[in-house]
Amino acid sequence: MSTRGALLTAAAVLTAGVPVATWGLMGRQDADGFTASELDYAHRPPSVTDGTAALIGALALALVVAAGALLARADNGGALDRRWWGVLAPLVVAGLIVGAGIRVMTAGVVGANIGAGLTILFGGPAVAALVLWAAGRSWWLTTRHPHEGNRRDGGDEEGRIIRIAPDGASLPGS
Repeated sequence: MSTRGALLTAAAVLTAGVPVATWGLMGRQDADGFTASELDYAHRPPSVTDGTAALIGALALALVVAAGALLARADNGGALDRRWWGVLAPLVVAGLIVGAGIRVMTAGVVGANIGAGLTILFGGPAVAALVLWAAGRSWWLTTRHPHEGNRRDGGDEEGRIIRIAPDGASLPGS
């Protein structure tokens, strides 16, 4: 796999793994002291045991840490333009909100699940804003002329294209 492919894969694993890790490691948020038949749900949780969810979350966290380390190493070695963190960071934060929001939305409560309403009211627009920011920033990075002093990624001579990794670049130590 090329360096660019490895970095794109690491970025995808980072952004997709964060909500899964958050969901899995956060655990069920059901009200204490009640049986399952006494609880009300805004949305029924998936039929996954807490142990399985924790295992899935731990595996996702391990992948997220590995992907983040690969991207940080590439950044330090100059293979990744550090301006791309302005795309990845909002997606990671959005993933945290989504993972936690799913647990709140599927929590068993007695009465109304106020947390579900607050998740929709505040979490939905926050996630939408973060994803739109990341999409706009990535579009800008790939189509606009960068400032010459900021370009570390091997873009073309006119600065029209900003690549995540220059063609033929290799990660340090590889």
